[in-house]
Amino acid sequence: MELSLPLDYAGDPRQAADEVAALESAGLDAVWVAEAYGFDAPTIMGYLAARTERMKIGSGILNVYSRTPALLAQTAAGLDAISGGRGMLGLGASGPQVVEGWHGKAYDKPLGRTREAIELTRRILRREVIDHHGITDMPRPGGLGKPLKLLTKPVRPDIPLYVASLGPANVRMTAELADGWLPTLFIPEKAHQMWGGPLAEGAALRDPALGPLRTVAGGLLAIGEDAAAVRELARPKIALYVGGMGAPGKNFYNDLAVAYGYEKEARLIQELYLSGRKKEAEAAVPAELCELISLCGPESYVRERVEAFREAGVDMLNITPVGPEPARLVETVKSWL
Repeated sequence: MELSLPLDYAGDPRQAADEVAALESAGLDAVWVAEAYGFDAPTIMGYLAARTERMKIGSGILNVYSRTPALLAQTAAGLDAISGGRGMLGLGASGPQVVEGWHGKAYDKPLGRTREAIELTRRILRREVIDHHGITDMPRPGGLGKPLKLLTKPVRPDIPLYVASLGPANVRMTAELADGWLPTLFIPEKAHQMWGGPLAEGAALRDPALGPLRTVAGGLLAIGEDAAAVRELARPKIALYVGGMGAPGKNFYNDLAVAYGYEKEARLIQELYLSGRKKEAEAAVPAELCELISLCGPESYVRERVEAFREAGVDMLNITPVGPEPARLVETVKSWL
């Protein structure tokens, strides 16, 4: 099991990146740079590439609406070149709140767009001449363009490609096509119940040359007798995603909370959040949910949580260390893996 960390999109990005880079010597294996509607991820990823030597650097995530497959491939190839082969490309459909509300694109055909982005990105990185007609037309019919291939030679033609997915059809496609999976609000004890079927169905269609699907998941990390209180820090993120990342009836994270068994709470969180009562929405987040997606408590308890994630198939534990000594937390967990 490898150890990674999510770089959030709030705050000073250079300071946050510097703090992450300092954890490389403590054993951190990878960092995932979020984007949403904050700073763009590739700029920060490039900065991290210059500040680190060993750590893998991934986008967590770039959505498949705001960038063409050609630009996604160019970005992955550029990052991989300047990092010396340490790049990872995290993709996803995001949701209508970001795609329509921020990028001004119609949120249509999310599954087909993601599948096409995966397939075209891989072909472009192999420097194939691209003549493709589907959701994306390369070149456009009747236009002045002609089929092209990537001008520069990538450091690697097989840059790892991860997909953020939650719904059954999207998870099935991820298990079929992607190198790795980036689930959100992951409860290890409920993972098989939620996604076991789609993962198995996708794996049955998977090209053996891809190797096993890697899974990236985790949560807040704090170790100590009073560390359980740190779980409360999960409330704002859960409230944002379950309550605010989408409209009623079209919020994938809300749907996930409902599927987990928190139907009443999920509806209340969304109602409160969308009416501007964010603090009340945070207070409505179930304490059990905060606990199950986190790794906070005495050392023996945290070790049990790490094993729960491992048993659920997680092979890259994605942690957010909380406390005055994040390097010590990284070193401790790394010694268990």
